[in-house]
Amino acid sequence: MAGHTYRDVILEQHVRLFRGAMGAEFLFMGDNARPHRANIVDECLQSEDITRMDWPAYSPDLNPIEHVWDMLGRRIAARQPPPTCLPELRRALLDEWCNIPQDQIDNLILSMSRRCKAYIASSGRHTPY
Repeated sequence: MAGHTYRDVILEQHVRLFRGAMGAEFLFMGDNARPHRANIVDECLQSEDITRMDWPAYSPDLNPIEHVWDMLGRRIAARQPPPTCLPELRRALLDEWCNIPQDQIDNLILSMSRRCKAYIASSGRHTPY
């Protein structure tokens, strides 16, 4: 995804509206993927008065959504029969997203303190999470 697509699809259609609903305390968490750091993205965030959380350079271990995407991918891979076209994949993703048990999400959230400590102990390198 290019920076302008990220801005148009993600920031404009979702983040901006969510920020409006959350109010002034909203803090945007993105990672350091190249499209997320494009000048056009920075300009959009500034124009919308959206504050971006500082994010370490190499830290996918710290982004909880990466672990949710992994859960989702594993659930899709385990489907029998697997999706064979885009509409089936879309339905499967929506079904599996809704069926991720809340306790798995809760455990992920509760693990964040341990993840941060492990990240600090590793001096910003890969952690076992």
